Amino acid sequence: MITDKTKMGSVEQTTKNGIATITFFHPAHNSLPGNLLAQLADTITTAGQNDQIKVIILQSAGDRTFCAGASFDELISIKDFETGKKFFLGFANVINAIRKCPKFVIGRVQGKAVGGGVGVCSAVDYCVATKWASVKLSELAIGIGPFVVGPAVERKIGTSAMTQLAINATEWKSAQWAKEKGLFTEVYDSIEEVDEHIATLTNKLAKSNPEAMQLLKKVAWENCNHWDELLDERAAMSGKLVLSDFTINAISKFKEARK
Repeated sequence: MITDKTKMGSVEQTTKNGIATITFFHPAHNSLPGNLLAQLADTITTAGQNDQIKVIILQSAGDRTFCAGASFDELISIKDFETGKKFFLGFANVINAIRKCPKFVIGRVQGKAVGGGVGVCSAVDYCVATKWASVKLSELAIGIGPFVVGPAVERKIGTSAMTQLAINATEWKSAQWAKEKGLFTEVYDSIEEVDEHIATLTNKLAKSNPEAMQLLKKVAWENCNHWDELLDERAAMSGKLVLSDFTINAISKFKEARK
């Protein structure tokens, strides 16, 4: 049975033994429209403020796609700059929510990540993936560019690797490539092995010193305090470009090809 909730997607949280698991879902390959981006950012922020939660797992539902990035339906509907900027700020807010969260956020990546999905993988503090988790920054192919997610991706894998992904916007890079560049910590043959690794790690972290973990995270992100302003500027870049004729036509072609 298809419900309105299924059509719209969802963000859900469960908590057990100090470990919060946040799961997002959208029927269109776990793409993220504005409402889900807002829910995801708020859920991460609230979990970070909960003293009963020691560590957070961030994951998506489904088997082979972690996150397809921006919602094409929403992108194609943007008709003015403010709406465009607001949409791209959704990804900025998720990245900044992870950055500011005083708890470690562990990424569970079961499949492909595109665009904003790569940004989410880059923003988490520790990321474990399956061999199916190919990555691609496809933004340039639709006339935009990975401006909002760029700082997170560059911080994690370096300028050279980020530029390779950004320029060759139609080519997938393997999960092994992503591990070699530092995006993924470990890559496994099955999701069962991923879950075993994450369960072992998060159970250890749930028993670790919360203050030490908070300070360690703060040190790891200490050069990123300007990201509120930086990602706002980057969202403005994308918000302007999404209105161009080139981008409108490119998104329409991509959307048609997905059918």
